[in-house]
Amino acid sequence: MRALGLDVGSKTIGVAVSDPSGTIATPREVLTRRGHAEDAAAVATLVRTLEVHDVVVGLPLELDGSVGHRARQVQRFLAALEPLLAELPGPPRAWTWDERFSTAGAERALLQADVSRARRKQVIDAAAAQFILQGWLDGQRRKDMSKETGS
Repeated sequence: MRALGLDVGSKTIGVAVSDPSGTIATPREVLTRRGHAEDAAAVATLVRTLEVHDVVVGLPLELDGSVGHRARQVQRFLAALEPLLAELPGPPRAWTWDERFSTAGAERALLQADVSRARRKQVIDAAAAQFILQGWLDGQRRKDMSKETGS
């Protein structure tokens, strides 16, 4: 079950993809935003090309957990994406994942890997998408394990 992770910002969309077993997320690319309809079409093309079953979109909730301006923007993007996903074989499912600290976590990981400032700027959005997707994958695995143990 391959999954795609998205970190939807105002200027770019970071993209990450999982391995076919849905275990490990890897940063893939950064898309330049062109508007919800064009962005959704670009993501749908990736979903079709990569044979993705799940699309995980980071939802930037406020620190108190409420939905603010940025989260509403992501929800509008999702509203443009979901009809396109419905047309694909499967169809792939769209999920949201709380991404409040994804960019900070990705930045920390890149700093620990001693990535230069210029390179971090180029890859931070894809790394944040990886962080979002890996969190979701790990959450799915925990849910599956608790079903197996009956917890």
